[in-house]
Amino acid sequence: MATRKLKTNKGAAKRFKLTKKRKVKMARCFRGHLLTGKSSKRKRKMGQSSYCFEAEAKTIRKLMPYS
Repeated sequence: MATRKLKTNKGAAKRFKLTKKRKVKMARCFRGHLLTGKSSKRKRKMGQSSYCFEAEAKTIRKLMPYS
């Protein structure tokens, strides 16, 4: 009997992207509101994407088996 297909977690698929070398890329947080108290430099840095830590990335890769 063949093994079942794994489902992709749609919440994770919308939030994360996997690079060619299987690193997990994500958007930074704290960018939605209450931005007046934050410096321009801080807001600019938060606009850039970042990579997850390897411990979290292992879990996220399991949620997206085919990407």
